[in-house]
Amino acid sequence: MRGTVWFVGAGPGDPELITVKGRSLIERAGAILFAGSLVNEAATRWAPAGCEIADSKDMTLEQMAAWLIERAARHATVVRLQTGDPALYGTLIEMVQPLDAAGIPVAVVPGVSSAMASAAAAVESFTLPEVTQTTIFTRVEGRTPMPEGESLRELAAHRCTLCIFLSITLLHKVETELRAAGWPEDAPVVVVHKASWPGEERILRGTLATIKRQCRDAGIVSQSMVIVSPTLGSRHWPELTRSRLYDPSFTHRFRRASVPGTPAPEAP
Repeated sequence: MRGTVWFVGAGPGDPELITVKGRSLIERAGAILFAGSLVNEAATRWAPAGCEIADSKDMTLEQMAAWLIERAARHATVVRLQTGDPALYGTLIEMVQPLDAAGIPVAVVPGVSSAMASAAAAVESFTLPEVTQTTIFTRVEGRTPMPEGESLRELAAHRCTLCIFLSITLLHKVETELRAAGWPEDAPVVVVHKASWPGEERILRGTLATIKRQCRDAGIVSQSMVIVSPTLGSRHWPELTRSRLYDPSFTHRFRRASVPGTPAPEAP
């Protein structure tokens, strides 16, 4: 028998943010390998009696692949439980390749990213009409180099929303790159530590000039999302440009305009 290895996004931390499909797979899994350094162990609480559960935090990539291959020979459903969404800053492809080579079927279940959970925790929006319609997920160069054209300085020059992963210990680089891209000292910055983790989530609001000191004073040195955006704080702006989709003067295929001066409907 060759079981299927499911790469399941566990979400950002709150076990209740796992998808219904992800939970269903855990409930029938014969074996679960979870990333204990990042995934809340509570996410395994739905596993059936007798399920083999292992923590991968001290395993190499080769050991993880071998564990999954061995369990797929004994169980119909094997779950690799990864933090956030498996497609974003994970080792999805690196683990899928040896499974492919071994003839093991694989499938992926998406999860809630920490970027989305951080915006939710802070009640912020990545996009606003006529402010920015673009969000960039990136990181600062550390031990892993950035490809050509993807330095934070180059990306920040777009002045859109930046969700900066894996960079909380490199805030000095974040500051340097944003300043070089022309962001002002009073540009708002939000840092969310352990977004959605019950009892552990912390939110810091500052500016480009203050956020490094605020994080240092708060002792925040891991598992944090850094958000820099021209939309931050818009909840308290006295005026916003409204979305045209819901404007009474806008016609679309589900609603006719209720006031004169109706623009032509958009193509479906």
